[in-house]
Parts: sequence; C-alpha cells; structure tokens
Amino acid sequence: MFPLRVRAFLPFKVTWDCTFSILTKRRLHAPKRFYKNVTITESNGLFEINLDGRKLMTPLGKVLQVPNETLAVAVVTEWETQDKHIERQSMHLTGLCNTAQDNPLGRTKETLSDIFVGFLESDTICFRHDDPLELADLQQNEWDPILKWFCQRYALQVETSHSISGPVVLNETKEILLRHLLSYTFWELTGIHYVVEALKSVILTLGVIDRHLSVEQAVSLSRLELEFQISKWGNVEWAHDVDLVDLRSRVAAAVFFTHCCGFSDRKSVV
Repeated sequence: MFPLRVRAFLPFKVTWDCTFSILTKRRLHAPKRFYKNVTITESNGLFEINLDGRKLMTPLGKVLQVPNETLAVAVVTEWETQDKHIERQSMHLTGLCNTAQDNPLGRTKETLSDIFVGFLESDTICFRHDDPLELADLQQNEWDPILKWFCQRYALQVETSHSISGPVVLNETKEILLRHLLSYTFWELTGIHYVVEALKSVILTLGVIDRHLSVEQAVSLSRLELEFQISKWGNVEWAHDVDLVDLRSRVAAAVFFTHCCGFSDRKSVV
C-alpha cells in the first residue's frame, strides 16, 4: 500500500485497485468460523474466553486471560460478531490482549516508557510547515491548542520545529514524561503504544487517553496535513474513507483497552 501522503496524489484507479486487492486477499485467506457459542469463565480473578467450551489461546499457546470482565465481554463481542470468516485484522482488542499477555518482544514497563519518550522527538504535532502559508496557519490554529494543553497538563516544555531534524526535547521534559508513563501498568502501556503508532503522536495519544480529546478529534488532528492535501487535490472515494474508518477503529479500540486496564481519572506523577 502506498504511504498516505503519496496516496493522496495517486490516480483513482491505482489507489482503488491496490486497496481492493488487499481487502480481497484478506477475505480469501481468512479462516472460516468454526464455533457457535462464545462464553466467559473466571479463573483466579482473571477472565478466560471459551469457543464452544474450548479455551481461547494466544499465538504463543497460552490460555488467554483478561484482567477484568468488561474487557472480556468486549473480546467476546469481537468473536461473536465474526460472520462466515474470522477476520483477525479487525479484532483489535483480541490482538491487544494477545500482545500484552504473550509480550513477544520481551518488553517491560521501562522499555515501553523509554520508547514513548523517544517518540516525542518525532511527534507529528511538533513538525510544522512554512509553505504553503495556508497549511502553516492551519497547523498553528489546530495544533497549538493541544500542544499548550499538553505542556500545562504535565508541567513540561515542548517546542515545535520547522526543520526535518525535529525539535530538541529537554532532558527535564523526558524525565517528567517518563515518570508519568511509569505510573501505568504494562497492559495499559501496551494499549498506549498502539495509539501512539496509529496517531504518530505522543501528545495526541495522551490527549485522548486523558479524555481531553475524543477519538474523532485525535484522528482528525493526526490527519491534518493529509486532509489539507485532499482539500486541494481531491479525495479518492472509498479508499480514503476506508483509511479513516480503519484508523478510528484502531484508535478507539486501543483507548478502550487502556481505560479498561487501568484508572480512568489518572493524574500525572511529577
């Protein structure tokens, strides 16, 4: 698939063919649904998912164990809503649970937190354009308020950059953000990591996790440059709509996952 910035300028047929081809291949290779009933059982304070009485396993062969009933019900819903085929790429909550439990890369809270702090130096919100002036003004009007909120919320300083080298992030800022991130559980950080990768922004991620932004607002701000290009060069009907819906779906699932795994009114640790 072509990158988003490139795809905005592609002829309709090229983009349509690429997107349609990928979706068709996914459906053809998806396994058929082999179960009728999906249930939940509790085991030592954790919740397990059963497909026709068989325990749902993770990719590494472990029994999937979810930390609370709310998240377990949501995972069950994903499996219940599968039609004739099991489309795992749409089962974001199941995927997040598998990742958090299997931890295939052997990460810890500390390594994940370090990764997030590093992302701040390449945060979408911090990279600004000088030209065209219309886009520069749009970025200032739309991105400056969330950047101001972020700095005030966590009592730190983040600058913007008009250079490809990106902004310089102070060590004090990194330390403050690191302390806050370490206050989350490993499962929460797994969800946060998913949001950061989707939005390409730590600032937007914490904005939506803290409920300062809605999922729709965060996605819209992350796509600001793309939407500007679309307004100038036109929208590729269907293909761009699929991208938007898919991004909202992934971000919404990860935010829900994070909230289910921790506290909804967490305060920063500074």
